[in-house]
Amino acid sequence: MPDTKDIQAINTSWQIAIQEILRMIIRDMYHAGGEDAFKGHIKRIEEAAVDSIYTDLRLRGTDEWTEVLVKERASNFVTTLLTSFTY
Repeated sequence: MPDTKDIQAINTSWQIAIQEILRMIIRDMYHAGGEDAFKGHIKRIEEAAVDSIYTDLRLRGTDEWTEVLVKERASNFVTTLLTSFTY
């Protein structure tokens, strides 16, 4: 079983990799369609991601406290990540 440092390193590596992939995809979206289209896509992605988070947690059968906490944090992460890109 991996120790805490291994788990933290895996989580950090995963987070960095996903963030960089997203950064490239979002950059390409911005350059492909212009600012207005870009803002529409980001809003749609944010709403869909949050909706997916809520649905996924319901299907996992987590307890209500965990579900609320994870929904809130995951939703905040989505919003923070998507709004952190500047072009």
